[in-house]
Amino acid sequence: MIDYSTFHEIRRLCEADGLSASQIARVLNLDERTVAKWMGMQAYQPRAKVPRPSRLDPYRADIVRWLHQHPYTAQQILQRLRQIGYSGSYTIVKRLVRAIRPPVITPRQSLLFLPGQCAQVDWGSAGWLQVGSTRRRLSFFVMVLAYSRRLYLEFTLAQSMEHFLACHQNGLFEFKGVPSEIWVDNCKTAVLRHPLGGPATFNSHYLDFANHYGFKITACAPRQPQQKGRVESAVAYVKKNFLAGLELSSLDLINHAARAWVEEVANRRRHPETQKTPLELFEQERSKLLPVSAQPYSAAVFHNVTANSQCWVRLDTNRYSVPPRYAGRNLTIKAYPNRLVIYCDTQPIAEHIRHYDRHQSCIHPEHEQELLAQRRQGRQHQLLMKFMTLSPQAQAYHQQLKERRSNPNHHVQRIVALSESYGPDKVARALEDALAYHAYSAEYIANILAQRERPPVEPGALHLTRRQDLLDLELPEPDLSLYESMGGAL
Repeated sequence: MIDYSTFHEIRRLCEADGLSASQIARVLNLDERTVAKWMGMQAYQPRAKVPRPSRLDPYRADIVRWLHQHPYTAQQILQRLRQIGYSGSYTIVKRLVRAIRPPVITPRQSLLFLPGQCAQVDWGSAGWLQVGSTRRRLSFFVMVLAYSRRLYLEFTLAQSMEHFLACHQNGLFEFKGVPSEIWVDNCKTAVLRHPLGGPATFNSHYLDFANHYGFKITACAPRQPQQKGRVESAVAYVKKNFLAGLELSSLDLINHAARAWVEEVANRRRHPETQKTPLELFEQERSKLLPVSAQPYSAAVFHNVTANSQCWVRLDTNRYSVPPRYAGRNLTIKAYPNRLVIYCDTQPIAEHIRHYDRHQSCIHPEHEQELLAQRRQGRQHQLLMKFMTLSPQAQAYHQQLKERRSNPNHHVQRIVALSESYGPDKVARALEDALAYHAYSAEYIANILAQRERPPVEPGALHLTRRQDLLDLELPEPDLSLYESMGGAL
């Protein structure tokens, strides 16, 4: 059986070029008998399809009745057929169900928007990104101006409120204007509740953001994402064009590449519906946008925390340091997408870069130095208390150490160490003696203790020497002439 175009090619070669059946067969790589058959026909006559018997023929009436009773799936129909003896395959059941009940295509109305009237926003998923030792879900935020189709794209490591608001704000700054409405789906960062057929209850934080910039929030009907078709198409376009084949290395590099792609590709392409580029239409839309507020919105979320005894607060499994004096206090973390500010009441006490790795400890150098100094002071205070309990004279001795020595704590530490070696009673007696001698130093105390610990030296026996045991030496008289000659020379 040949198709319609092959039939007309045979007729052309026969009538216009005057070729024979064998010649046409060689040109078209067909059988000569097939060519001869179609050369004798004046019109194309496709072969009539002869219906073949099927295993489902005995059950066709039952299938039609079941589908009229309830919108069963092909799999449910197959289960019912198995119960009454059907032994065929699932494929022919699915094919027959599709023929009896063709798929229903819901008509959709194409929405038209005026310049500056509307922008649509949505999140997309881009897989996973390795951050340190942690795999983070990579998301991207898309904002599209409904009239011009100009696009804003930003990748993030979360879809939480602070990221949602910051991406909104960055998009408005990029457009240098605010549309009258922003359409969203029913994500919890935007819509808390939206009963079917009823009004939506918006998130108070997002509503405050909308009031700050002067736009109206419009939520799509539940389970009707096609109502914001502009941004749905933009999300698919990002996945097919930008993300296809892209190696995900770091968030900064991805956002840098995304900005270049939006500027050079997405906003400069000729849109298939408008037949113009988004940048061309944006020139018409620019003047219709509302001005952006000169005061940026604080796109942050507050978390109430308590600093532990080690001067840490926790957020997303990570630890962040606070000054030691705030240990045990109730504090507030103001979390931005890229940084954290920690408050005590209304006073900021610490600021950190936000980390997206997990189980990390982020300590500020100033906090570490202050903590070390506090611990050092604590140890010195404990040593001083031990020193004061050694003797009633310890306070007077310490006062003299402060007046006479540049490092009194060093001497206190050594004297306390001596009390652990010699005992408190002996050190107390040594302190009293040192006060009496006006000897103010750890070395004096150590010397007194060492002398008292040293055993006394007993005098030895007197050994007499006999004269005859001594050497009897005769020495020559010295010659002084040499000195006299030198004196004369001088």
